[in-house]
Amino acid sequence: MGATLLSSVVAGVRYDLRTLHGLWMAIAFPQLRDSHPVMGQWHPETTAQRTAYRLWALLGGLGLLVGYPLTVFGFAVRFYVRRFDRTTTRIGVAGTLVLAVVVWGALTALARLRFSTEGFLAVAAAGSVAVLATALALAFARVGGRFTTVVLAYPFAVVAVFLPPVVAALYSPTLAGVVFPESESLAIWLLDNVLVVGDLNALLRARFDLAGFAYVGMWTGLAVPVGWTLGFVVTLANLVRPTDDEAE
Repeated sequence: MGATLLSSVVAGVRYDLRTLHGLWMAIAFPQLRDSHPVMGQWHPETTAQRTAYRLWALLGGLGLLVGYPLTVFGFAVRFYVRRFDRTTTRIGVAGTLVLAVVVWGALTALARLRFSTEGFLAVAAAGSVAVLATALALAFARVGGRFTTVVLAYPFAVVAVFLPPVVAALYSPTLAGVVFPESESLAIWLLDNVLVVGDLNALLRARFDLAGFAYVGMWTGLAVPVGWTLGFVVTLANLVRPTDDEAE
């Protein structure tokens, strides 16, 4: 059984890599995509075509070292996105909004019992924003089109999930012990590895301290790139292994 599972995984990986590399090659050589299945696949004929073909193929192979792990991550994200989508379809938009109200309303009620008046109002405001973000995410996801879903729906969904816990962590030592250290580690990694262009990291360190509501600003700002990244990896997974709905 273990050998069968391993062989199926290897076969799936090989299929994914062939599909991704084929998509890459068709970008520069659309003749590959338009080749007739009976007449045979197009092949480069001139020396210039063969050179360009091999260089492009090599570049695509190197890109797969990064692209394929993202595709695997996309499969996992797509699994949970489809489960959530099936749930929202089953209970409807109104039911999903009611569920969001219940979940963040419960957090707000807990804040009323545990936090100061300021903390309670902050969590209530964050919960209200999260419910609104949920409504916007659902609306944009149902407008139609992958572009609208990736650019708008995913970022609003990230806001809907992360904003209330981050705000609550400002007033809860228990949540703060989890949210703030992880947020700080993420911020340091981003500053040292991503925001190094044009010394943007030095500018951010000089002007901002990661404390208090700066955590809220950080996660609100991250909602857009995080949402876009999730949408991108799901789109990549759909290109490699389309689901039944997308294949139709």
